[in-house]
Amino acid sequence: MNMSFRRARLITAGSVLLAGAVLIADGTRFSDFTPLTASAGPTANEAMPIALGSPDFQQLSIVDRQSQLLLSRPNSGSFDMITTNEAGPHKGRYLFTVFETGTPGVQRHDLWTGETETIWQTPNSGAGHRSFDPSYWTPWGTFITAEENWTTAAAGSTSPYGRLFELRNPIDAPGIINPVTASSNAGADFVHRNVIPRTAHEGIQFDKAGNMYFIDELDGGNIYKYTPKANWGQIMAGKAEYFDAGQTFVLRVGDGNTPNATGPYVWVPITNVTGVGLPGTITITDTSGVTSLDARNTTNLAPFKGTDYQRPEDMVLQFVGGNEFLYVTTTTTHEVYRLDLHTDNIALFVSRNTIDLATGNAVGPQFTNPDNLAVDHDGNVYIVEDRNGGQDDDIWFAVDLNLDGDLNDPGEGIKRWASNGTSGSEFTGLYFDPTNKRRAWVNIQHPNSGNDRTIEITIP
Repeated sequence: MNMSFRRARLITAGSVLLAGAVLIADGTRFSDFTPLTASAGPTANEAMPIALGSPDFQQLSIVDRQSQLLLSRPNSGSFDMITTNEAGPHKGRYLFTVFETGTPGVQRHDLWTGETETIWQTPNSGAGHRSFDPSYWTPWGTFITAEENWTTAAAGSTSPYGRLFELRNPIDAPGIINPVTASSNAGADFVHRNVIPRTAHEGIQFDKAGNMYFIDELDGGNIYKYTPKANWGQIMAGKAEYFDAGQTFVLRVGDGNTPNATGPYVWVPITNVTGVGLPGTITITDTSGVTSLDARNTTNLAPFKGTDYQRPEDMVLQFVGGNEFLYVTTTTTHEVYRLDLHTDNIALFVSRNTIDLATGNAVGPQFTNPDNLAVDHDGNVYIVEDRNGGQDDDIWFAVDLNLDGDLNDPGEGIKRWASNGTSGSEFTGLYFDPTNKRRAWVNIQHPNSGNDRTIEITIP
């Protein structure tokens, strides 16, 4: 099985690479830096907007929205999550991102030629589709995104949003040009995967067994797991469809009534193995006539109660020997949680009480609104804030020397790895190249200038 899961890195038990360790024979790593002691002020050059913790790290703007618009390529901006084609022909050649706007779309950048194209965009601004946020390459070689938009309603929402989509031909879908019409997207095989219940989507991850984890971004949102009905080997061989049928579960600690709970958890089913809601769940028909399971409002009901976390957003998987750990940010409470997928236990990983290694004191409000997560080739975890560029928008590096997930040992904590100087923007989508340990990308989203960018960070 091709282990090309997005942003997950393998650390073997026999050769653990300690977070922050320098391996001289292999040259400089992204973990080799001096922590920034403060956030960056406004940049004078939006093409080089990032203050970095090492002079060995270089940055280059490789995509910008205004250049796309000048070529009459539809581009609504608000660049969000990033992925590459992690498997298959020309592995690692293409970079994909999405537009988190009322006119959402999918953008593909060719790293070989430098050409950037929009390969799908909704023709109905403000309707039809909304706020694409996830951007993930599936283990079987397609691309998925979803809408970060759903509604709380005790009897169930009839919103047309909250959907997950699969682009089945992300490499071959043709670029489109303005004006976008009903026929513009005819070359893109872009499908709503209705077996996935409706939530406000952001973080998505696949474990080694093929389970898909996702969240509901909400104060009081839940963590979910989807298990396909089809055999994983058949899916990977192209003989079965991952989203044809499967069962969805919600994470519960204790009785589910204690928000932000840690400790042993269970997965409570909300559908049967084919994806049909269990008796008592909330099935809705939306304003477009599509019938779906409403995950958010179902998992507020006592029989299906999930443990509430405060605006869970992104997820990332870390493989340590034979174990898998799933990290989840909770933006409102300024925390990161760690799920041990083998022992079924959830623990707090980072909070404002975590030590800032630049000062030796608790990080406090310098660490605010953790949003995105990333893992580099050595298994180090990076935490991206949703804050104000040019003021206090930073990326933090977690130092977990013994990989036990608590950051309480001597020398452990977090330290500021990078800071964003573009006014009015935020960092989004930090992603480490699976094929090159000295390359990463991050987006600069919704700047005051309106010129979103993708910045490539390299170590020569």
